Amino acid sequence: MRWALVKVSLAVTAMVVVAFAVPLGLVVREMARDRAFSNAERDAAEIAPALSITTDRAQLERVVAAAGSDAGMAVHIPAADGGGPVEIGRRRAADADIAAIRKLGRASTAEVPGGSVLLQPVALSSGKFAVVEVFIPDTAVSKGVGTAWAVLAGVGLALIVGSVAVADRLGVRMVRPARRLVEGACELGEGRLGARVPEEGPTELRLAAVAFNSMADQVVQLLANERELAADLSHRLRTPLTVLRLNTASLGDGPAAEQTRAAVAQLEREVDTIIRTAREAKPQTVAAGPGAGCDAAEVVRERMAFWSALAEDEGRTVRLAGVDRPVRVPVARADLAAALDALLGNVFRHTPEGTAFAVDVHNGEDAVIVLVSDAGPGIPDPEAAMARGRGSGSDGSTGLGLDIVRRLAESTGGDVRIGSSVLGGTEVRIWIQLDGRGPARGGHRGAVRRRRPRGRVPTFNRSRSLP
Repeated sequence: MRWALVKVSLAVTAMVVVAFAVPLGLVVREMARDRAFSNAERDAAEIAPALSITTDRAQLERVVAAAGSDAGMAVHIPAADGGGPVEIGRRRAADADIAAIRKLGRASTAEVPGGSVLLQPVALSSGKFAVVEVFIPDTAVSKGVGTAWAVLAGVGLALIVGSVAVADRLGVRMVRPARRLVEGACELGEGRLGARVPEEGPTELRLAAVAFNSMADQVVQLLANERELAADLSHRLRTPLTVLRLNTASLGDGPAAEQTRAAVAQLEREVDTIIRTAREAKPQTVAAGPGAGCDAAEVVRERMAFWSALAEDEGRTVRLAGVDRPVRVPVARADLAAALDALLGNVFRHTPEGTAFAVDVHNGEDAVIVLVSDAGPGIPDPEAAMARGRGSGSDGSTGLGLDIVRRLAESTGGDVRIGSSVLGGTEVRIWIQLDGRGPARGGHRGAVRRRRPRGRVPTFNRSRSLP
């Protein structure tokens, strides 16, 4: 479109320039010719009064010299009684032309080498005609014409260049929004749901950009609803199933107990299949935008209060630290709650009853670190566990828990690490990056490290325990 506008503008401007510049150049040339011949007629008219009075050669030579045109003027006087013809100045016209002018009795022009001559007849007192010849060189006829043509060509070229530049700018103003709209559509089609189009340009393209952005927002909202639904399935189904599975252990032996445990296991497998299918069909969503987020301390307190009842039933000691003041993080409240539930559910699922666990929140200048640690047997191969978190799964596990945690951290530019905790078991560190945020009050400077010796299990009776 841009080059089409440039070509159209170039063609139209060129036609306009040719239509006006060529006739104007011809007019200028004719004006220069008329000016040269008018000057020649004026010079010839200055000699006519002298010829009507006298035909004396000496006097006429002085008159021609006084006119200032002696080099380009000649006077042809016919022979008088008792004398011959008088020729003053350099003769250029042919005898036939001079004779024709005397016979016709009116001025005329004739072509001669190097230019033209004006032949002006003047009646003498004897009744005969003298002929005044004024030479008009070609340089006088074309004087100023070249300059005028150059000026016209320069003006025409400037008009063409200017019109092309204006058309190019207009084309850019039209093409750039259209190109951004295409790029935004391609990015949205590739799954980058944060793609938006600047609402600028002509009215039609601006309205198209508004419609595209509105559509993208709706797509993001729909996918977010789907994501929340999948997370809700994990929260509403996996958590009660974990409690139910743990409670079936107290049923003892017998056909009814075994049947109940088998039914719970079957239900867990079905739920795992549903969650895995929902996750595989779920496209990647975008991270929370500027200004979005939640209070991590509040979310941690809320989820720990939820899990405390089950922890008390199983005789687990719980420690909670770093949640006595607000800790803002750039993630959605539901996402952080889902990640915490996934990690805490893993603690109850993969550690024996009575195993202690802790949740620590560290607020730094550029990051918030959430540590979920336990005193269980630990994870022998953290890399394999993270691989399961990326979707491969294993028997009895969908890998959804670590996948939710990983997506949460990576959406902020952070990461997730699995290591050994100071309690002797597993420690999952969630690094939530605080991009563009100032230093948090009361936080530690830089990354926060725990320096308690490994392998030593602290005494939990001094820790903050949840009822």
